[in-house]
Order: sequence, then structure tokens, then C-alpha cells
Amino acid sequence: MFSFFRKKKQFFSQEDNHLIVKAIRQAEKSTSGEVRVFVESHCSWMNAMDRAAEIFFQLKMEKTEQRNAVIVYIAMKDRQLAVFGDEGIHQRVGSDYWNRLVREMLASFNSNNYGVGIAECVIQIGDVLKSNFPYDSDTDRNELPDEIVFGR
Repeated sequence: MFSFFRKKKQFFSQEDNHLIVKAIRQAEKSTSGEVRVFVESHCSWMNAMDRAAEIFFQLKMEKTEQRNAVIVYIAMKDRQLAVFGDEGIHQRVGSDYWNRLVREMLASFNSNNYGVGIAECVIQIGDVLKSNFPYDSDTDRNELPDEIVFGR
């Protein structure tokens, strides 16, 4: 029997999924900033940074109060990735910071340590968000979900 329903692609092991979500929660614990991880198979017809920006706005990440959200974008089969930060954090750290994170993540990926590479990247983003947008228990709230977003 032919089914129109396809099983959702598993990019990571259950342990890696848990590691990444744990890293997101840890990164956000000390900052008002938000971090999301978006993973899909292909990044067709555009470069990874443009796709990261497109997904960023589709997920309405620019709606955070201090414009301090960051997306980590990975296209697994095309072996592309990007880190895109909203204007609030980007103005403080600049492109060189994001490019360094991508290089470090690629080094982990080249050793087939995808979950660890993403988690370490997210923790570093949390550290820079913490230093620029510290947590305030009176005003801060979790503005975006912490789960990994899986695309096509």
C-alpha cells in the first residue's frame, strides 16, 4: 500500500536532540536573548545565510522585544550552515563573531560530532547574549520555543 504520509526525517539521535535542546535552555537561562536551531535537508537555490534570514523572519524571531534573537541554521545534506543574529545582538558582535562560530561548528561537523558542534555553538551564543543582554527576573520571559525546528 502506498502512503502519502512520510515519516519525519531524523537528523540526529535522541541523545543529540536532547543535548541541543538542553544547550538552548542553558543558553537562555542567563539572558533575555533567544536562540533557535533550524535543521533541514537542503538549502536549494540560495546561500545558507540568505536561507537563515528567510527562516528567521518566517519564525517571527524579529519580534523579540530587544531584537536579540539568534538562529543557527543547518542544511544537512547540502552541508551548509549559518548563524544569523537580529539587529540588537548583531550590532554588538558583528559578522566576524558569527563567522567564527560557523568555523568552529564546521570543525565539529567534520568529525561527525553534529550534536556536540551545535550545542557548543548555542552555548557560546548564550554567553555573548548574557554579556550583552543579561537576564532580568522582573521583565524577562521565554519569548520563543526551545525545541529544534525541523524543516523539509
